[in-house]
This record gives sequence, structure tokens and C-alpha cells, in this order.
Amino acid sequence: MSITKSTTVDQITVTENGIVLYREATRIMEDGNQLSQAYHRSSLTPGQDLTGIPANVAAICNVAWTAEVIAAYQAQVAAQAESVGA
Repeated sequence: MSITKSTTVDQITVTENGIVLYREATRIMEDGNQLSQAYHRSSLTPGQDLTGIPANVAAICNVAWTAEVIAAYQAQVAAQAESVGA
């Protein structure tokens, strides 16, 4: 009787404005049979620090986050902040 716990990234999505969404699935297994499964979702904004982020997610971010994508995202955030403060 062997019980194991594993966590894997099972979904990665890049939105139109460069935000990366990913889901981690944590599975508890006993002798090859799944006892339970839980999900944790996270999001990353263009240019965000990737320290501690799973390697496969960071690789997608590094491809998706071109200088143009980061600049456009920052401009969008600045425009939204101006409209809220106006």
C-alpha cells in the first residue's frame, strides 16, 4: 500500500493582453488509484517576476511576453488607472 502526492501543471492559457493563466492539479494516489484531486489556479501579468513559477509556465511566459506585449499591457494598466482617477 503506497500513497503518493503529485502536483502537475495541467492547463496553461495566454490571454489576448498577455496574461498567463495556469492550473495546477494535486493528486493523491494509492497503488495507482486516484483517491482525490484538487486544483489551484494562478495568473501572471506581462513582465511579472517568474521566481518560483513552474518551469513550463515560465517558458511560455518568456515566449509570450515580448517587449511589445509588456509595453502594451503597461499602457493598458496606466490608461485604466487614469480613467479610475479621473
